[in-house]
Amino acid sequence: MNYQEIISFVLLFITMLLWGATPLFEKIGLRDVEPLTGILIRSAAITVILLVVYIFSRRIHELTKVSLKGYALFTASGVMAGLVGMWTYFYLLKSGMTSKIVPIAASYPLITAILSIAVLGEAMTLQRVIGITMTIAGIILIKQS
Repeated sequence: MNYQEIISFVLLFITMLLWGATPLFEKIGLRDVEPLTGILIRSAAITVILLVVYIFSRRIHELTKVSLKGYALFTASGVMAGLVGMWTYFYLLKSGMTSKIVPIAASYPLITAILSIAVLGEAMTLQRVIGITMTIAGIILIKQS
């Protein structure tokens, strides 16, 4: 394994740990808070932290280099995943079993794989077909548990 592969593995492991632990904070936080309120608090905290980082790292000017199309795409992404997707996820998390909801919600790469093939014209390989099939099987198993 070369240096870049080690760094990638470590970063993936950290991502997995952070994304794996976060639903516990969210589930506990949603006990006394409505899902939309939780999303507002979460988004506001992230926005403030990012603005501080950009101001202190003197990168705030980078915002002027983004095209209108870039702003539109990131806005659409934010509305889809950061607002609507998080609201439906928080709503389910508040009322359901975390151990069932999180794995099914986390199978979004299934949708990405299918859309990447259909919209972006990416190749449909045997490995992708097997991965898609295994993901669907996993969702069925979790749903039945």
